[in-house]
Amino acid sequence: MNKTHKPLLLTIYIAASIFTSPSFAEENGKPPNVVILIADDMGYGDIGAFGSEIKTPNIDRLAREGISLTNFHVGATCSPTRTMLISGVDNHRAGLGNMHEIMADNQFDQPGYEGHLNNSVVSIATILRDSGYNTYMAGKWHLGGTPESIPAARGFRRSFALAESGADNWIESPYAPMYERVHYFEDHELVSLPEEKPFSSDFWTQKIIDYIETDRDEDKPFLVWLGYQAVHYPHQAPKEFIDKYDGVYDDGWTALRRQRLERQIMQGIVPASTVLDEELNKTTVEDWKVPDWDALSDEEKRFNARRMQTYAGMLDNMDHNIGKLLTYLEKIGELDNTLVIFMADNGADPNLLSMNPAYRPWYEKNYPYTYLEDYNGDYSKMGQKGSYADYGPGWANAANSPHSYFKTFSTEGGLRVPFIARFPGKIPANRRSDVFAFVKDVYPTVLEMVGVEKPSSLYNGREIYLPSGTSAWGFLTGKKETVHAPGSTIGYELAGSSAVFRDNYKLSKNPPPKGTGEWELYDITKDPGEVNNLADENPELVKELIEAYAQYEKDNGVIPVPEGYDPLKQLIKNSKRGGGH
Repeated sequence: MNKTHKPLLLTIYIAASIFTSPSFAEENGKPPNVVILIADDMGYGDIGAFGSEIKTPNIDRLAREGISLTNFHVGATCSPTRTMLISGVDNHRAGLGNMHEIMADNQFDQPGYEGHLNNSVVSIATILRDSGYNTYMAGKWHLGGTPESIPAARGFRRSFALAESGADNWIESPYAPMYERVHYFEDHELVSLPEEKPFSSDFWTQKIIDYIETDRDEDKPFLVWLGYQAVHYPHQAPKEFIDKYDGVYDDGWTALRRQRLERQIMQGIVPASTVLDEELNKTTVEDWKVPDWDALSDEEKRFNARRMQTYAGMLDNMDHNIGKLLTYLEKIGELDNTLVIFMADNGADPNLLSMNPAYRPWYEKNYPYTYLEDYNGDYSKMGQKGSYADYGPGWANAANSPHSYFKTFSTEGGLRVPFIARFPGKIPANRRSDVFAFVKDVYPTVLEMVGVEKPSSLYNGREIYLPSGTSAWGFLTGKKETVHAPGSTIGYELAGSSAVFRDNYKLSKNPPPKGTGEWELYDITKDPGEVNNLADENPELVKELIEAYAQYEKDNGVIPVPEGYDPLKQLIKNSKRGGGH
């Protein structure tokens, strides 16, 4: 983070009225709407517009009619990213300094590590609600489950939220033993899911449509926050979406990764010189190493191919639901007066929770269809009720093509995700850019776009941290060449993995067991696969960026994890004390 963007504790006040920019008032006669669509644990190369074979015509339409940012970065896990997205403030200040489920022992009960969105920030929903917007939320929340931290308490007029990091997509059930149960909140009330609830993505999308339709006669602009469970574990989907991909993944994960890179080069997503890291040998965790596809038995290949089919079907179904929402907005005449943002919260997840000896008995008890032997050669039940599907590091590595490593890492495989924005007449169509942007930039971008003043002095007598991102609106609309000024520095940390960005460069480190613990320098514009470490060639730049990172830690109250910290072991330890939400 640049020193000029150092977060300051300020008292902020905004009157409850719309500060609409003259251009919107003059051209449209009404303020614009905002729709934020968040995919969960989705790989960089998982949508058609970013090189995928998965059918995503509706997301691809957003890209074709808007702008795709190919160098957009987030946090490496769910809740820290969502915290920065909704507050514009670094996650260490806003309450999710680490994801609650993997919080280190020394981080519990520390400021900025409350495990939920704290009251030192004001959400984008609160700002827009107080400015005359209707605000709606549906889907995964993962920012708290207390009365003070659920969506209804953080600015959303109507909401139906899953508090935890994930859940079964068919029924009301946790997906992992770290949770005794799952918690759903409709507005301020703890509720149960309907007995005949449709598949999760269908359910969440219809909720948003119903909310908008209910309030249409009020003729107010609206904010939508739609957090899909897709494609977080468990991988599940209506069977017809899974069956569409019969035979597609029979050649395995290594072949898929290379095929996606070829398409990404052809589409201009990455430079033609991009090289894949074929080794992934820095981690010492065996469960994160990519197995040799050719060494698998024929039955293991069939089982694993169906696992990727299930993932693809889940993502395909999400795209289908995005299309349903876009069609509805078009029908009511609001689509072209709406900024639509599509993004993911982090890179693909390689973890095989169901294979962990500490967890396997729980899966055997709660999910009759989890392991190869459960199916007896018939994988048609995979992804359906009673099944638990994950896909491991082989497919996660392919999903993240061309990047290396995964969710929780400070590599591009953990931090770089697709970002697409569509707003006809404002954002030029069919545009693609590798200009760097960060998740905290979305908050000020939305405020500038709708014409609402950025918090700067007092807010209802409550002290908050000043949002520290940079508005990208001028860049998205073609009026500026970059988002961040040349030389700007942006810091990042999560669970011991660290990074600092400046211009084309990223300095990062991943401590054992994820990595070597050494600082590594990459030109991530030319080398998104992070194959050519430039640290030895640029000692002065490394020194400068290490100093900038130290300042970032100080400015944002980062509490380093202790030596020997292992996120997987911490997950098991925390689940015994009650992972909570």
